[in-house]
Amino acid sequence: MQLHLPIFPKEAILITPSLAVYEQKGQVYYAYSGMPIFNHGSGDLNQFRYITSNLIHQGLCRQVDIVRIFHVSIDSVRRSLIKFEKDGFKAFVEKDGRHGRSYKMDPERLKRIQKQLDRGASNSAVAREENVSEGSIRYILKLGRLKKKG
Repeated sequence: MQLHLPIFPKEAILITPSLAVYEQKGQVYYAYSGMPIFNHGSGDLNQFRYITSNLIHQGLCRQVDIVRIFHVSIDSVRRSLIKFEKDGFKAFVEKDGRHGRSYKMDPERLKRIQKQLDRGASNSAVAREENVSEGSIRYILKLGRLKKKG
């Protein structure tokens, strides 16, 4: 049997001696012993988390290797790995339902806030009166659900 050495593209960065990552034309490729095994779009954070968790889970690299090469936090890598081991692929593609709705900003409250803003009240004054954070007011303004006078 002949020994085959891993051959990686020159732009590849070695994660381990047999695992590498490289980018071509907006795609990030992961190669094991020279053979591509995964890829994702360069801006696809969920796929990055899934693939790196999968690599760690399979024993192809360690958490610290991912932290060192990609300059991400160890906590982020751990959270993704826990998510992967608990729910697998679906944890990275399905929405978790936590984001996108503010239970405090119901339509009635938005009407009251809009009236105060129309009278010229400041964001902080409105936030204190409505018992919400000023950041919530700024965010709703940014979304365009409220309009500020002037």
